[in-house]
Amino acid sequence: MTEPAIRFDDGAAYERFMGVWSRLAGAQFLDWLAPAPRLRWLDVGCGNGAFSEMLAQRTEPLSLDGIDPSPEQIRFAKARPTTRLADFRTGDAMDLPYAADSFDAAVMALVIFFVPDPAKGVAEMARVTRPGGSVSAYAWDLPGGGFPYHVLQDALRAQGKTPLAPPQAAVAALDALQAVWTGAGLTDVETAVITVQRRYNGFDDFWETALLGPSLAPALAKMAPADVEAMREFVRAHLPLDADGGVTCSARAHAVRGRVPG
Repeated sequence: MTEPAIRFDDGAAYERFMGVWSRLAGAQFLDWLAPAPRLRWLDVGCGNGAFSEMLAQRTEPLSLDGIDPSPEQIRFAKARPTTRLADFRTGDAMDLPYAADSFDAAVMALVIFFVPDPAKGVAEMARVTRPGGSVSAYAWDLPGGGFPYHVLQDALRAQGKTPLAPPQAAVAALDALQAVWTGAGLTDVETAVITVQRRYNGFDDFWETALLGPSLAPALAKMAPADVEAMREFVRAHLPLDADGGVTCSARAHAVRGRVPG
C-alpha cells in the first residue's frame, strides 16, 4: 500500500501556512550566508516563490532560476511582482535540467526532507554550480521537534494517529546535513541553528492557518466530531497564549552550506 504523501499544490494556502515561516527563517539564513551581490541563483524546490522573493529583494541577483515539481506552486511564484524576471519551471530536484557550472549559488529552502534521495539532490546542486560556488539549505529540525506546527503532530499522536511526515525527515538533523554535504564532495561545510517566532492573532487564527496545511484537514475529515473537538482542545491547551490572547509560536531550523571544489 502506498503511503500518503505531503503535497503543496495551493500557492496561496502555502503562503499563509508556511510562506510566512519560510521568510522568518530565510531572513536569518541569508544573514548567516552573507552572499555577495550579482550572483546567478538557483532555488531548488522553490514552491510558491517565498524564498525566491527574498533572494530577489536582498541579494541583487544577476539571474534567478527556480524549480519545483508542482505546476500550481510555479504559477503562484511567477505571479509575484518581485520575481517577475525570474525563470521558474517545473522539474525534479534529483535530475536538474541545467548544464554543469550554470550557477554561482544553489539553495534548498525547507525542501531537502521532501527529496526522495537527498544525497542525489545535493549532488545535482553541486553539479550545476560552478567551482567555488555555494550550495546551501535550511530545513526544519523535524527530528528535534522544531517544526512550526509540532503541537498538531503531538495532538494527532494523542489521538493514537501517526502524523504525516516528509519521506526523509531524519536528514534535517545537523549531523545528517553535515554528512550529506561532505558526501557530495563539498568543502568548507558549516552548519548553524536558526530559531524564529511567529505571532498569530489568537487560537482561531492559528487553527484556521493550520487547516491550510496538507495533513491536518484530511486527518480531521476521518475523525469523529468528538475526537476533532478533543484535538482542538489539546492544541488550545498546549499553545503559548499571550496576555492579550494572541499566540506566539517558536520554530527551529538547521542550516548548512558548503562550496564546490575549485
